[in-house]
Amino acid sequence: MAESMKGLKRTCRCAELSEKNIGETVTVMGWVQKQRNKGGIIFVDMRDRSGILQIIFEDGEISQEGFAKAEKLRSEFVIAVTGKVTKRSGAVNENLETGAIEVRAESIRVLSESETPPFPIEADSKTKEELRLKYRYLDLRRPDLQKNLIMRSRVATLIRQFLAEEGFLEIETPMLTKSTPEGARDYLVPSRVHPGNFYALPQSPQLFKQLLMCSGYDRYFQIARCFRDEDLRADRQPEFTQVDMELSFVDEEDVMDVNERLLQKLFKEILDVDITLPIQRMTWQEAMDRFGSDKPDLRFGMELHDVSEVVKDCGFGVFTGALEAGGSVRGINAEGQGNMPRKKIDALVKFAKDFGAKGLAYLAINEDGTYKSSFAKFMTEEELKNLVDAMEGKPGDLLLFAADKNKVVYDVLGNLRLEIARNLDLLDKNDYKFLWVTEFPEFEYSEEQGRYVAMHHPFTMPMEEDIPLLATHPEKVRARAYDIVLNGTELGGGSIRIHQNDVQETMFEALGFTKEKAQEQFGFLLDAFKYGVPPHAGLAYGLDRLIMLMAKEDSIRDVIAFPKVKDASCLMTDAPNVVDDKQLEELCLNVTKTEENVTEE
Repeated sequence: MAESMKGLKRTCRCAELSEKNIGETVTVMGWVQKQRNKGGIIFVDMRDRSGILQIIFEDGEISQEGFAKAEKLRSEFVIAVTGKVTKRSGAVNENLETGAIEVRAESIRVLSESETPPFPIEADSKTKEELRLKYRYLDLRRPDLQKNLIMRSRVATLIRQFLAEEGFLEIETPMLTKSTPEGARDYLVPSRVHPGNFYALPQSPQLFKQLLMCSGYDRYFQIARCFRDEDLRADRQPEFTQVDMELSFVDEEDVMDVNERLLQKLFKEILDVDITLPIQRMTWQEAMDRFGSDKPDLRFGMELHDVSEVVKDCGFGVFTGALEAGGSVRGINAEGQGNMPRKKIDALVKFAKDFGAKGLAYLAINEDGTYKSSFAKFMTEEELKNLVDAMEGKPGDLLLFAADKNKVVYDVLGNLRLEIARNLDLLDKNDYKFLWVTEFPEFEYSEEQGRYVAMHHPFTMPMEEDIPLLATHPEKVRARAYDIVLNGTELGGGSIRIHQNDVQETMFEALGFTKEKAQEQFGFLLDAFKYGVPPHAGLAYGLDRLIMLMAKEDSIRDVIAFPKVKDASCLMTDAPNVVDDKQLEELCLNVTKTEENVTEE
């Protein structure tokens, strides 16, 4: 039978006690982790968000009624215990913060009983994620998840403190806004008051924060909830949190400076990790050429080598054919992996095909200097030697090559170097390698839409010297955009914004927008720009990704209290779900059953 607290007050959390408190009488409250009955003495591990504390119930020290209650305790019962802090009677438990002490109970109240949970509440759970997410309220009791969410709260508090001291104002922007065509798919919200019309949930506060700059607020930030209806991956969720900021009268250096110092503070105060400033910078083109990725992981080498010139006249048709089609031949050197079994090489070939490769050419250099290769018979000894030299190959190395369009080659080798690094355990989660990637392409060509689309968004300023190319050679235009990357993960991105009307008009033309269409979609922003707009720039972090890396987790689901699964559903609440016909009627909506649903029915 559950009891009330009856005016009882908790004096501290479990792990807030230490040897300094020996002799004090305390009242602690929490969950039973486990109970061990040794006859006349009962050991209970009590857990709260701070950690675990051992409680001793000894017959004679506590009333018979209290001892009887202790005998009936089971995992996840919620209890309140008053007792004296003493030195631990048994061996010190080095694995617990409270391992040198225990509380000898004088009284106990059972505040709530518990059924047997569907899985053990313990760190590093081996329970399937689907079951844990179904009972997320239990999963969240696990010490490792609680540690992650406590870290997240501390990071958010530090961000607010730091940015406030830097002159930023925290301002909220609307959650119900207008749908815009650029970017990912919007989540739409039907309007009851305006039948047939829809709000969109914000993918980011982009337009509103630019309007705040027009309104003279100078430095804005917000820890903002954002929504994107897109396919999910380990580091994606349909709803996520951004640390969003915008600054007036600044250039790239100003934005990077304040954010470098912010990151330096966070990593020092949370992890006691020193980040050396300034953070390394690299242009987008250099990142692609060296690492095959615009978010390169710098914790290991294995950089790409462009060997197009070396093989342009060789006898291997795969290489020469790719070059004739306007592509390139590039390779990576997996040093010391020359004796990799054929089965593992075949697995790498299969992996490469998943990223668009037609195949993967390889050349292993034996310890005696001879070669084992998939293409050696098509090349002369001199051509092979020149190729090996260009790859800085030496006995014991494995050389892997991709030949195709540049985009495919980058994608294949960029992912292949990461896969090999994972297989060789080269990715140290305690090693934090930051990088600014700059000068992104302003546009990328969308085969689906048959036109150029903005790589970031339509308000990104081109490099000054590239502005004349907007109308004639959009593919050559570089953006004044910058991403902050950590260990191969894009933490955030931003750019200098366009504040001149003529540049913005040319930008819209390059994107295929008529003046009428631009006005229809973004009229409220363009109108605001007619009344004096300052030069401005901004940046937004993915807070979930940042915490994931700081907590050394592999998925953002482990740093979000109530995440969705890959199909954007919530296993705990069973969302999304059907709604009453009356609600649909009020919104003037009809639900059309798809052929798939009809078939299932």
